[in-house]
Amino acid sequence: MRAKTMEYFDQLIPKGMVLAKEAKEQGKPVVGYYCVFSPIELIEAAGAIPVGLCATKQEPIAEAEKILPRNLCPLVKSSFGFAISGKCPFFHFSDFVLAETTCDGKKKMYELLSEHKPMIVLDIPNSATLEDLNEHWLKQIYRAKEYFEKNLGTEISREKLREVIKVYNEERKLIMELVSLNKHHPTPITGTDLLKVLWGRSFQFNRQEFLDQVKTLITELKEMVANGQFSCSPDSPRILVTGCPTGVGQEKVMGIIQECGGAVVLQESCSGIKGFVDLVDEAKDPFLALAEKYNKIPCACVSPNKGRLSLLSKLVEDFRVDGVVDITLQACHTYNIESYSVKEHLRKNHNIPLLQIETDYSESDTEQIKLRVEAFLEMLK
Repeated sequence: MRAKTMEYFDQLIPKGMVLAKEAKEQGKPVVGYYCVFSPIELIEAAGAIPVGLCATKQEPIAEAEKILPRNLCPLVKSSFGFAISGKCPFFHFSDFVLAETTCDGKKKMYELLSEHKPMIVLDIPNSATLEDLNEHWLKQIYRAKEYFEKNLGTEISREKLREVIKVYNEERKLIMELVSLNKHHPTPITGTDLLKVLWGRSFQFNRQEFLDQVKTLITELKEMVANGQFSCSPDSPRILVTGCPTGVGQEKVMGIIQECGGAVVLQESCSGIKGFVDLVDEAKDPFLALAEKYNKIPCACVSPNKGRLSLLSKLVEDFRVDGVVDITLQACHTYNIESYSVKEHLRKNHNIPLLQIETDYSESDTEQIKLRVEAFLEMLK
């Protein structure tokens, strides 16, 4: 059974396209971003609307491959193709883009993309043990502050930033409350519907309306649990999805898991809960607190990435996970290599198996993936 409130989230992205156009017609500044490392609190504190940019579909890749190499990560090619083809209204209506150096492919892609849209690229350290990690991050936060103030003709005061941080912390708490409902077995909401809520969060233009709908969804799901109504059968193996970001339009693997009888209880990746588990410390200087929150994101682009292993340990225990599916996008070397460490960590510490699936955004490998997932789920029963 599916919650009726999901109808709101089904329409969130299409509706956001219209609202982006209306925002520009009303003279409201819009700033696009791609990554969970983007400190979007700064954008909102500057009086602009932060909005996610299109990135996870096969359709624009052919356009991107006219310039980018074919053997590049599909996420980078899709992002670039959407932007240069004019098929992403959120990119089109953005005044500029807040980007980041999370991988070599994205860094070089941004060099080309800067010919199409003004942007600021944050220098994300690739070392978790960098001696002046906090200081480096703080400098990047101030760089972004100065960029927004100069280009938007505004001032980001500590008071305003504190107000925005408080709102975003409430959003993070609410999202984690929603996700935690899937600790119940059977789960009340599917993994693909959870993805639709978390992914849609980046494309909403009315934050309070979005939060109200999440509260309504939580209430409805609690009622479903009380009435014995669930999204999967009691014998469904409980699966945690990790790895490269999985967005709306690229739910292929998650859809196959569910179609084959598995229950995707949550997604750990950056398009899942990775950005929601830590709050910004409201007791500290807001700029320093932002720097500390964002430098703790356990992405494979950072080495060593022990934070991801710690988070996975907590999640597989809290959500009583039977197996982990690690989605690796083709040519994503960091997540591909790290998959071995994750598999060994889960085997040694939790006796939980991991299935790594290397894929792209096309449908050409659907049947092959289905066979592997069916065998994996059968092994878990």
